[in-house]
Amino acid sequence: MQLVTNNKSNESIPSKRYFTIGEVSDLCDVKSHVLRYWEQEFPMLSPVKRRGNRRYYQRHDVLLIRQIRSLLYEQGYTIEGARKKLSGEDANNDNTLSSQLVHQLVSELEDVLSVLKKD
Repeated sequence: MQLVTNNKSNESIPSKRYFTIGEVSDLCDVKSHVLRYWEQEFPMLSPVKRRGNRRYYQRHDVLLIRQIRSLLYEQGYTIEGARKKLSGEDANNDNTLSSQLVHQLVSELEDVLSVLKKD
């Protein structure tokens, strides 16, 4: 059963190692300049920088950005409040990230299963 939704936070993340800032912007429904700003405000968000200072985000960065977006835009946290929640001052932080990872894994496994059933 495939979950169909227009919400970018539930959209599955392609299985690749690195994502450009434009790809992450599309995956998370956040503009590029906002991502660059969040890098300054959230120390745990630090993409790999290579040639010419280009940013390359990994899967865990995309999940973190989706969590930051949810805290700020959906749950009404301030940047300071979101930073505190993500920094570990809130014990539920690990559970939230774990549940996102489990949801992503289930979604990817359902995709694999559907491909296998077609053969």
